[in-house]
Amino acid sequence: MHRETTMAESEHTDTGHIKKVMMGSAAGTIVEWFDFALFGYMAVYIAQNFFPTEDKMAGLLATFAVFLVSFIVRPLGGIYFGRLGDRIGRKKILALTVLLMSGSTAAIGLIPTYHSIGIWAPILLIIIRCIQGLSAGGEYTGATIYTVEHSPMNKRNSYAWAMSGATYFAFALAAGISAGLAALIGAEAMGDWGWRTIFLLAVPMGIVAFFIRDHLAESPEFQQMRAEKKGQISYSASQVFRAEGSNIVKLGGFIVLYALSFYIFSTYMNTFLRTVIGLSSVQSLTANMVALLFVTALTPIAGIISDKVGRRRMMQFAAVWHALFTIPAYIIVSKGASLEAAIFGMLIIGIGQVAASVVAVTLLSEMFPTDMRYTASSMCYNITFAIFGGTAPYLAIWLTTQTGSYLAPAFYVTVVAVLCFFWVTILMPETANKPLRRYHTDPASEAKTAVSLGKANIS
Repeated sequence: MHRETTMAESEHTDTGHIKKVMMGSAAGTIVEWFDFALFGYMAVYIAQNFFPTEDKMAGLLATFAVFLVSFIVRPLGGIYFGRLGDRIGRKKILALTVLLMSGSTAAIGLIPTYHSIGIWAPILLIIIRCIQGLSAGGEYTGATIYTVEHSPMNKRNSYAWAMSGATYFAFALAAGISAGLAALIGAEAMGDWGWRTIFLLAVPMGIVAFFIRDHLAESPEFQQMRAEKKGQISYSASQVFRAEGSNIVKLGGFIVLYALSFYIFSTYMNTFLRTVIGLSSVQSLTANMVALLFVTALTPIAGIISDKVGRRRMMQFAAVWHALFTIPAYIIVSKGASLEAAIFGMLIIGIGQVAASVVAVTLLSEMFPTDMRYTASSMCYNITFAIFGGTAPYLAIWLTTQTGSYLAPAFYVTVVAVLCFFWVTILMPETANKPLRRYHTDPASEAKTAVSLGKANIS
């Protein structure tokens, strides 16, 4: 007697176990993205210490160019750790990446300034930022698929929202600690040494996150796939793209909006509030923190709604919201020129952003099969974020400088949102409440190619 092995045959219903998995994944994600977020929030101080220049905008451009470098290497980290995750399991990679990120973040806090060691200062900064990028490339997609693979079919987003919420909370935590320290010691001390102490917090946080993740169980989807699949158990990037390229491109088209909006919202806005609007460091970081805590609170609601209405409607809502409200939100922030206006404008942007991010975390699993899921989702997510997320702060500053209009970045997001709506409507399938694919080919064709692809039916 044979049975098909291309679909998950059972879903976890142990709520306590799933919540433990969700919290364990989220704890590591908080540490990982707290570390990664610091670079954006400390951009002004990093520019002062590593790219000294009379032109503050030029220094910021250089800093955000280094910010972009980490995104360029993220796809490499995604492919490398993705292949490992598809071969040896999700859990081990999640523990490894959080150590890599924490160590490299602490190292940034130890680099001497440009005035101390000259050109070696920015060179070391770039090298360490590349290590951060490699780690980030393997962490987020791994955490999302690990959570989804433990979740019941009809409640995937009701649990996977935690990864999105953890990311927002990590950015809020980074903003809050930065604002608190700046208020405590003042801007001058913050620029001299204060910014370094925040980077060094990565050490204790990373150790705690490692032990939490190291004690998690392996994904049941991965365990069952490994038990069934006796031959080839990992694939090259080219093999993955040939098999899943269509889905990578389809999902990537939506993640463009998520990536662009996220880094405009979470990273560039802090710089915009300081350099364009004229708010103090404490005010801009406070506005960022409040807005990020607001969207963190919205993530479980968005996850539940996504499971009820489906992924396509959630994606369409995110695109429409960005198209309609990004420009008005920028006008509110700019015309108000106050902490209250900054918070209100960012809250408006945050509603569309949270809708995009929450649905994306589940789609990263639902669009791809278990045997290629880590690699395929990492390729899709990291390549898109490298092109559109990594360039977002740099392009936002460049567009503002070139056009002389503070609304230029808002128009950029709006155009992308309109295009994204049509992309989703025409190309994206509905994946909610459907079993996860286990293999990238039909079981009948797998049986015919057992030698090359290592497939087997279970009697």
